[in-house]
Amino acid sequence: MKRFDRWKGGLYGLLIGDALGVPYEFHSAEQIPAFDKIDMEPPVGFSRAHVGVLPGTWSDDGAQALCLLDSLMVCGAFQLKDFSDRLLAWYLEGTWAVDGIVFDVGIQTAEALNAYRSGKMPKECGMMRPNGKGNGALMRVLPLALWHRGTDTELVLDAHAQCLITHGNLCNQVCCALYCLVARFLLDEMAFSYALERAISILREIYETMPSYAQELEWSVRPDASWIGNGSGYVVDCLRSVFMIMKDAASYEDAVKRAVLLGDDTDTTACVTGGLAGILFGFHSIPNRWYEALRGKEDVEELLKTVLPLFAFYR
Repeated sequence: MKRFDRWKGGLYGLLIGDALGVPYEFHSAEQIPAFDKIDMEPPVGFSRAHVGVLPGTWSDDGAQALCLLDSLMVCGAFQLKDFSDRLLAWYLEGTWAVDGIVFDVGIQTAEALNAYRSGKMPKECGMMRPNGKGNGALMRVLPLALWHRGTDTELVLDAHAQCLITHGNLCNQVCCALYCLVARFLLDEMAFSYALERAISILREIYETMPSYAQELEWSVRPDASWIGNGSGYVVDCLRSVFMIMKDAASYEDAVKRAVLLGDDTDTTACVTGGLAGILFGFHSIPNRWYEALRGKEDVEELLKTVLPLFAFYR
């Protein structure tokens, strides 16, 4: 079950990275504690974000990712309406939020889901802010790559589609597609640098017949430039931050702590980084103290029982 260890590492890596980053959100890099002091419970005296949220609680990032995985397992394919319904249930009722409490919602996501609630079609909702390029679709997309058994092109198109309900701009779609391909190749046991190189090459091939997407890849993501990011909520910067960290990460713990050290959007940077690091290093590499501290994991374990039959395909 080596592949399942990577698969489970990806899902829990995402959730634990998110939870680790929650208390440090909105702080500058200069305000973040030293590397060895970063933990689920910040050092005494640190002015934590989201006061009242217990340590080990994932945020909107993890909840939306679980909505996506749940939708995929129930429907057997990506279905935009079903996924949109589940996101709305999270927003209004706390579905997949720990304790059913939604304590963090991006402005763009809230506007889109309110529009969906009012009757707009899902494809229209993600364009409420046509130039909106937040990382709210990137933070949740990993389960698609974990679940998907279609072609690379089919994975890319589904990665595009899951953006539409909240983040329809092409830039968001391209970032999600590239991230999913990297995750897929990490599941196939490629080293990170090779997985990234392969993902860029495949995406360029797919986009040969999609010029507007190709332009977004080359002009916005800039895959030939150095991967340098600052941990912000801008989707391209988030992706570049993650790839910058993953190129040199020595372990899962090293990767997510580096993500938090960037400051700013710490929960999402650590979430998106943690998903890839969990795949690369495996579930067994995630510190047990963090797994034990993660709240809500009983519900995740129930969901994982529905996932196990997928792995008969690899035996």
